[in-house]
Amino acid sequence: MTTLKGNLMFGQSGGPTSVINASAAGVFIEALKHSDVIEKVYGAANGIVGILNEKFYDIGQEDPEELEMLKYTPSSSLGSCRYKLADVNKDDTDYQRLLEVFRKYNIRYFLYNGGNDSMDTCNKISKFLQKSGYECRVMGVPKTIDNDLFGTDHCPGFASAAKYIATTTMEVFLDARVYDTGMICVIEIMGRHAGWLTAATRLACEKGCGPDLIYLPEVPFDINEMITDVTRIYEKNKKVIIAVSEGVQTKDGLFIPELVAGDDVSVDSFGHKQLGGTAVVLADILKKETGAKVRGIELSLMQRCASHCASQTDIDESFLAGQTAVIKAIEGLTDYMIGFERAPGKEYKCDIELIPLNDVANTEKKVPRDWINAAGNFVTEDFVDYALPLIQNETKQQIVDGLPRFANLKKVLV
Repeated sequence: MTTLKGNLMFGQSGGPTSVINASAAGVFIEALKHSDVIEKVYGAANGIVGILNEKFYDIGQEDPEELEMLKYTPSSSLGSCRYKLADVNKDDTDYQRLLEVFRKYNIRYFLYNGGNDSMDTCNKISKFLQKSGYECRVMGVPKTIDNDLFGTDHCPGFASAAKYIATTTMEVFLDARVYDTGMICVIEIMGRHAGWLTAATRLACEKGCGPDLIYLPEVPFDINEMITDVTRIYEKNKKVIIAVSEGVQTKDGLFIPELVAGDDVSVDSFGHKQLGGTAVVLADILKKETGAKVRGIELSLMQRCASHCASQTDIDESFLAGQTAVIKAIEGLTDYMIGFERAPGKEYKCDIELIPLNDVANTEKKVPRDWINAAGNFVTEDFVDYALPLIQNETKQQIVDGLPRFANLKKVLV
């Protein structure tokens, strides 16, 4: 193995999670141990945008205790972005600028923390650097509450979001049964094309406080069938809880908000339609159809930033992902994303696996169809067996004066 000396750049991209900073802690704490190889450790402000703008932080100036506290600090401490690199064959401006910055600061290790789009960015940069003859080891550190990254058993961030969603569903279940009058609750959960998060409401059923109906994007959504399902349950119980992914689509490919919004649904830089409002639209439809009291509940940002309800298993694995990315890069590997492979047997155990960035980029992993019932309105026990081990163990987050203690970084600009 050829020893490659230089500096390390780490960036966070895409939507934050309650444990994304645990991966940052893994990268920073491990990288700082290898000063014989990694001379400087940098954290990009707002991902790729920070590198393009030559704005990043000297992590070596941070208090080690604060770096440890990153494990229990939600959101993206370095700042994130949703910036799409152009096709290099059509416009290589950004790529040339990145190469210029990498040369100027002797960046020989580039680690990027994110989901599908971020792994695509990681892959594009790596290929361009190789073509330019600039030696730099590039590793992807997985992150997405959507759990839709290809090749890995699960993704850091998913378990903590799933735990929050299951817990909140149980709480809504109890609250919705306080009065002697009927009520229908529609809970909208994140998930554009994959329903892993919405499926997590199924875990609440294990404690007798779960939804009656679960609708995922993996199955075409039929409003008339939903009305029939809800009416049947409501007439029997006078209480109905529905869990629905924000990204469910009709057989014609329309998202629920598009049914009332027309053509004015906005899109982000990656061309993804900006969703939200699914619960409100469905609640309005159900109110008109049933005459019942209906609540539309959108969990929104809470499901990805609830560090107080994080899974310690998720925190530990997120840290391990960042730590392993550094170790493997130093060992000479490049162009891989860190993944997890579940060991067979009843006892939960996961081993690290390395997945080529080419395979991961822009490939979505969905909930298996056979984990969804034939009617397409509930999730089977197979999902419970898969997800329940992931949400175990309580967070070791410090509490000061009754409130969580988060990391306080100096963020010294380079």
